Amino acid sequence: MTETTTRTGSCLCDAVKFTTECGDDVGACSCNMCVKWNGGPQMAISCGEHVSFKGEENISVYESSEWAERGFCQKCGSHLFYRFRGNQHMMLAGLFDDQKDFTLSMQYFIDEKPAFYSFSNDTQNLTGEEIAKLMGLD
Repeated sequence: MTETTTRTGSCLCDAVKFTTECGDDVGACSCNMCVKWNGGPQMAISCGEHVSFKGEENISVYESSEWAERGFCQKCGSHLFYRFRGNQHMMLAGLFDDQKDFTLSMQYFIDEKPAFYSFSNDTQNLTGEEIAKLMGLD
């Protein structure tokens, strides 16, 4: 099991702050929705249910699929999280106050990745079909 650390972060304007317990493995999602939402890959860390927010009244949530939703700050527009139904959070890596130990370790939906970017890191790469099987959606 990956070791977890208490971490803090916030949106661009500080209207939303969070504390979480998570590891330091960053995943890059290149599914069509994440690329459209972020303008490129979504870089996020799995934090599970271990996220508490301050300024929660400033969070808007968009239901992007049958199984997940995306949260953003109403004031500055910062993308905050991708959340699976059941409260499993993927917090965007750039929001964390301390990112020095983060490592890009996985790429999701590699089969949908646009040609305009490429990472040099040696990562585990999963296709959309492989993700669907892992999530039991196939």
